[in-house]
Amino acid sequence: MKSFLLAVWEVVEVVLVAVVTVFLIRTYIMQPFLVSGASMEPNFGSGNYLIIDEVTYRFREPERGEVVVFRYPDNPSTYYIKRIIGLPGEKVEIRKGSVYIFNSEHPDGFSLEEGYLPLDMKTPGAAKAELSPYEYFVLGDNRNYSYDSRSWGNLPKDNIIGIARLRLLPITEVQAFSY
Repeated sequence: MKSFLLAVWEVVEVVLVAVVTVFLIRTYIMQPFLVSGASMEPNFGSGNYLIIDEVTYRFREPERGEVVVFRYPDNPSTYYIKRIIGLPGEKVEIRKGSVYIFNSEHPDGFSLEEGYLPLDMKTPGAAKAELSPYEYFVLGDNRNYSYDSRSWGNLPKDNIIGIARLRLLPITEVQAFSY
């Protein structure tokens, strides 16, 4: 009977350590994210299974061009994935199919080069945004079918969960991302 109880205790101990480890990793280090919708095509498609790095932004600020997962400002229980376009303190303007950035280094603005988009992709609509020191402007890569900062405004820094680091599924598209 004593050996049986020891065996049960060992199983409980292993399960407990595994549960605590998974909880800590998912809460503080990384978590999975399933892409739903076409807003990030062609770079991320519906059904892509990603691993989100939650640690990097504790040591540095998000950078232009990075793909982030965040809580939607109007409903924090909903998660979105978009690309960072405008940084804190900048002004972003969308006109004639292009994105223009105005900041202290470029007070007259510059047209954003977006090598991650298809060559014929234009950014529809007209928008102007002024970002506070704690806000970002985000857009989906599929500019014609993305619900993003053009529709609902600037993204507060506190809503950002992390950066997309790894695509695990579909298996034929496994890829690590470096920006």
